[in-house]
Amino acid sequence: MKYKIIKDLRAFLEVLRVESELIEIDIPVDPYLEIAEIHRRVISQGGPALLFTNVQDSNFPVVTNLFGSSRRLELAFGNHPQKFVAELVKNMESLSPSWQKLWSMRGLIKQGLKIGTKTVNKAPILEGFQSPARLTELPLLTSWDTDGGPFVTLPLVYTEHPDGRGHNLGMYRIQRYDDTTTGIHWQIHKGGGYHYHEAEKRNESLPMTLFIGGPPALMMAAIAPLPENIPELMLASLLMGDKLPLINDPKGGHPLVATAEFAIKGKVPPHMRRPEGPFGDHYGYNSLTHEYPVFQVDHLYHRRDAIYPATVVGRPRQEDFFIGDFLQDLLSPLFPLVMNGVRQLKTFGETGFHCLAAARVADRYPREAFAAGLRILGEGQLSLTKFLIITDGDLDVTDFKKLWVHVLERVNWQSDLFIFANVSQDTLDYTGPSVNKGSKAMLMGLGKNPKRVLPESFNGELPAGCSHPAVFLPGTLVVQGEIYEHNKDLPKRLAEVAGLEAWPVILLVDNTRAATVNLQEFLWTFFTRFEPAADIHAAGVEVRRFHVGMKAPVVFDCRMKPWYPHVLEVDDATRRKVDEKFHKIWPTNWSAK
Repeated sequence: MKYKIIKDLRAFLEVLRVESELIEIDIPVDPYLEIAEIHRRVISQGGPALLFTNVQDSNFPVVTNLFGSSRRLELAFGNHPQKFVAELVKNMESLSPSWQKLWSMRGLIKQGLKIGTKTVNKAPILEGFQSPARLTELPLLTSWDTDGGPFVTLPLVYTEHPDGRGHNLGMYRIQRYDDTTTGIHWQIHKGGGYHYHEAEKRNESLPMTLFIGGPPALMMAAIAPLPENIPELMLASLLMGDKLPLINDPKGGHPLVATAEFAIKGKVPPHMRRPEGPFGDHYGYNSLTHEYPVFQVDHLYHRRDAIYPATVVGRPRQEDFFIGDFLQDLLSPLFPLVMNGVRQLKTFGETGFHCLAAARVADRYPREAFAAGLRILGEGQLSLTKFLIITDGDLDVTDFKKLWVHVLERVNWQSDLFIFANVSQDTLDYTGPSVNKGSKAMLMGLGKNPKRVLPESFNGELPAGCSHPAVFLPGTLVVQGEIYEHNKDLPKRLAEVAGLEAWPVILLVDNTRAATVNLQEFLWTFFTRFEPAADIHAAGVEVRRFHVGMKAPVVFDCRMKPWYPHVLEVDDATRRKVDEKFHKIWPTNWSAK
């Protein structure tokens, strides 16, 4: 299908209908737990977008799973954004002023002239108005029975720097408290949070606009991990292939996205906090309750017959997995420009993205690869990466199995594992000693020639408390251990057992079978359940020149710890409720194109 500009949510839904990528569900459904469970079942089967037209206690229909497949992302954006970025990078790398060069760039310049915003005099967002707002009329989803309330899960939060230094459009979850107040989950390293911090230092409220819906490009731009000074509205325009229409708010303040479904205007007062959460997040665990700022709503606009878009997050893979991969493909050509020496970069959605990244880098002089790794760990949201794997050569780092084997064949445990303690950690990662605090690690496997042959079978002895050994990948032994509370020192004893020296890595887990059922479960169990400074052990540890060198085997303690939040599971009542009606919703003969 030839791509055409998709200017709003309705246009995208029409494309999905034509392409048989949308199912309309007219039986009554509840936004409390039920819609989320239907969504999870459909996405697990590679199913289409879902339009719920009969939503309990709301006049607004709900659409979910808009971007839960690579095909729907292609329908939303085509391939013109990738072509534009690739052409831009190509020309920046070989920029030399000449008429011939300018002429060769004419297509790029023509497309660039379409990027930006434009002000219009009439817009559908102004068709409905509420003052005071009635947020309880919106069908916000409660996705898990442990959630602290209903949340906006595709929020487009717009703020401007108090000094006029640009805007931010970010996706920060919103918990509804009542008709006119919500929580606003501004995490560390996020642009909207910076704006609020500056306003709070002046003892001023920060004006805020919450958009819901609009062009698919607007939603994608809000999610994208852009550098601080790159405006998200420009990315939205690039993705859409046209200028983004804005209209002035008759009440004043921020302009409104003309084609959004909802626009909720208000302010975030300084020094005001309320408990926000719990919330089942994209790591697959229940993020806990913490104090966050409060959004006080003044008025609300909405389109006539507005449609409420939502997503559901939880244990990977969910919809955000596909979104993350799309954005990486789009932005990856820019990495070598902003991070010298970085040839390829991948963050792994199977681990919630921040838990694991891998890079192929240049290593032209001794330890240049280390310098490239530090550039990655110092770049925007990539600085929240917990475990970074570095290699050189021509290996495709998106293939984890080949990457992991390649690195284990080459790693020198005396010099190639770096652990950085007492640093910031992603807000949603609870493996550290306290929220936002933890550690990170960089593992390097460099050079053309392997240093060792990796074992692929195990016939040895294990210490008491260990059982069910399994080899998932060459050189990686997965062992089931007693629960952490009963045997905290087990990983140290395991590392010191004679006969395990040939194994570069051993994972200590709660359940071997669950951790090795497939690559998805292996990555999720491995990288979401350990903190580098606390949970890496070795047969021998030696400090030389302030560097910690290790002796194999290196044991990662990936057992659940008492302070970890629980793994997300569907409650029995919701499971039974959806069981009773799922056959009416999901056509047994549906298949993706």
